[in-house]
Amino acid sequence: MKAHCNTSLKPFHTFGLDVHAKEIIAAQSTEDFLAFWRDDAYKMLPKLIVGEGSNLLFCQDFEGLVVLNRLKGISVSETDTHWHLHVAGGENWHELVRWTVEQNMPGLENLALIPGLVGSAPIQNIGAYGVELNDRCEYVDVLHLDTGNIQRLSAHECAFGYRDSIFKQSLKNGYVIVAVGLQLAKAWEPVLGYGALSDLAMQNVVCAQAIFNKVCEIRRAKLPDPYLLGNAGSFFKNPVVVASLGNKIKEEYPDMPAYPAGDHQMKLAAGWLIEKAGLKGHKLGGAAVHDKQALVLINAGNASAQDVVQLAKHVVETVYQSFGVELEHEVRFIGATEETSLEAICLR
Repeated sequence: MKAHCNTSLKPFHTFGLDVHAKEIIAAQSTEDFLAFWRDDAYKMLPKLIVGEGSNLLFCQDFEGLVVLNRLKGISVSETDTHWHLHVAGGENWHELVRWTVEQNMPGLENLALIPGLVGSAPIQNIGAYGVELNDRCEYVDVLHLDTGNIQRLSAHECAFGYRDSIFKQSLKNGYVIVAVGLQLAKAWEPVLGYGALSDLAMQNVVCAQAIFNKVCEIRRAKLPDPYLLGNAGSFFKNPVVVASLGNKIKEEYPDMPAYPAGDHQMKLAAGWLIEKAGLKGHKLGGAAVHDKQALVLINAGNASAQDVVQLAKHVVETVYQSFGVELEHEVRFIGATEETSLEAICLR
């Protein structure tokens, strides 16, 4: 266990906002997690477990203990049909993807360059370019902080949904993801259905390395590097609406991206809606809608937490007024003592 003397959270979340915690500790083993959870000095404090903070918005100073997941280790076993990876929650996700491609174990290449740690991936059920984590997940190991027991949940038990999982519901508090099990089929088939990857389908032979490289190229061109320009990636979920509303908007805007999403439903592109609402590049204080990818809100320079919150509120209200579509934030909002939401903050 490593305690940080400086309580600034600026280095520990990718928005880079000037917020603080009461105390920051790095946990390097499951024993570390249990030690701080049971320590009388911390028992009454609010607690928040953080990976790389790549999907967090600290809305104000956190009046408790922030614990950094720094569990490490990767092991691989195999059967005739699959490689089975057991990956500690504190491993960097993109570096894991890079490593699997280099080891000729394809299957994760579409998920390259997604920021964050492996332990955070199941919470959001991360996904990109036609692949979601649940497509490759075999199990998730969860430490129950009250009992000290580690429980293995099958992918089915994780209740994965679109940017959702049991870890945002009943297992939201009092648990930490210590490892993720992934299964990669040896009979690999490239996933090239996403528009920007379809060019690769024209090639006679497509390898995982080529997909990895292309995904990295696309993401770097569209998304700002959080180490250069503070952000938390895609700020809003792509909304799922009733088909009648989607078709009504599409009548006026035939070029609008839209995809079937179950019975009488349609998934729309949040970034397109934000851009069409005239918000691309819009600034509020030190926060802004990114001028290349409207789905991303950025710290354009010394933004305060309030700047980002107010900008998010303005985006939601403007898109609703323009299209009748209510956006939901994908980024997790963290209040003074617990996770909150844009709606809850605006009601205060």
